[in-house]
Amino acid sequence: MHVKYYLYTILTLMLFGVPAVSSRFGNQVNEISQIFSETTDQVASVLTALISHNPKSVADLKSDYNQPIVTVSSINAATVQPKVRILIVPGHEPNYGGAEFGSLKEREMTVELGQDLLTFLNANSHYQTFVTRDDSAWMPTFADYFKNDWNDILAWEKASIQDMAHRISIGESTPPVSTVYHNSAPANVATRLYGITKWANENNIDITIHIHFNDDTVHPAGVPGTHSGFAIYIPEHQYANSTSSKALAESVFKRLSRYSPVSDLPGESSGVVEDPDLIAVGAHDTADAASMLIEYGYIYESQFADPDTRSLALKDLAFQTYLGLQDFFDPSNVVPAGLSYDTIALPHSWSQPFSGKDSSNSPNIDTFALQTAMLFDGEYPPSSKDMNQCPRSGKFGLCTKQALQAFQDKYSITGEKDSVGLKTLQVLNTNFGARTI
Repeated sequence: MHVKYYLYTILTLMLFGVPAVSSRFGNQVNEISQIFSETTDQVASVLTALISHNPKSVADLKSDYNQPIVTVSSINAATVQPKVRILIVPGHEPNYGGAEFGSLKEREMTVELGQDLLTFLNANSHYQTFVTRDDSAWMPTFADYFKNDWNDILAWEKASIQDMAHRISIGESTPPVSTVYHNSAPANVATRLYGITKWANENNIDITIHIHFNDDTVHPAGVPGTHSGFAIYIPEHQYANSTSSKALAESVFKRLSRYSPVSDLPGESSGVVEDPDLIAVGAHDTADAASMLIEYGYIYESQFADPDTRSLALKDLAFQTYLGLQDFFDPSNVVPAGLSYDTIALPHSWSQPFSGKDSSNSPNIDTFALQTAMLFDGEYPPSSKDMNQCPRSGKFGLCTKQALQAFQDKYSITGEKDSVGLKTLQVLNTNFGARTI
């Protein structure tokens, strides 16, 4: 089972170890060094073959999606269709790791959003989906892979790192430079991430989406940080899977930015961020699949505080991701049949008046849907404000009051300042309420 492990090790030592020994013992190994130097190119070639990849191009991805349905004749006729294979990776480990804020745990939120995304993808016959874990454990496929192939994963990880070092040393690649600081993963966690990439390569995965939520590096416990918004990380441009990753990420970015603010953290403000060091998207040029790591927002943002609003917000983030994929693959058929809006927050039925004067003014679905309706209508965020200052928070604050005033002026609604009264309810339910499709 571990033949490849030993082969990786021997070849790595041959390629990288002998020069180090020679520098230490000088003339005593000159003859050996000469022999090895004559075969370095051959060894490098073999090593490269062991870790060689078949990166997905934009054309490859679209070809798989657009293949016609083929019927295969058999005793029981079956329909066979090439599918785009998508791997969903909820961030962090089962029961371990990730940002936390109060009772919120990133590792649980990523699973919920991942399940929502799987629901949308599985409704489309062009996709075949895989997921690495649920709330409590790795999926059996991955649990078995980590257990049975651990040594091979380690060897592949080390060989990939050494190969990149060699490519840098001969000028074939450039040293990686990250623009955003990332916490280092513990060794076992990092190896499992490499293992996920290795499994994806071996199983012809087309797209890998890692799901995460961000946290400010410094803020008191229980007190929200200062940054907000989402960012999409992709592999650096020198990596083989960078072109397809960038094209896909830019499509998803356009959808997410329709209803969510882009991160205002320095280094993330472009929205789509190239990164050479993130294992998830193919550090050391390891990934074949078009790969994205999406930081869907900051864990302390208000829309995640209330369970009902959080559930709606996460589902809508998953929906926007799905629509971004559809924009990439099939722009003529984006929003699924039966839906009339490009957001899950609409249509919505508002049943009774409400305002920011309510006792708790905690996030709620009515306000979240109101903000969404006004955004859809072009009145949110209010003029002179951006979405980082005025996100869809579900809270009825100053941003909502200012936008609501413009909305009411637009529809000639009077006498309901700073509140959603009966006249405003009527307009909202007429224009954005639930109705038969």
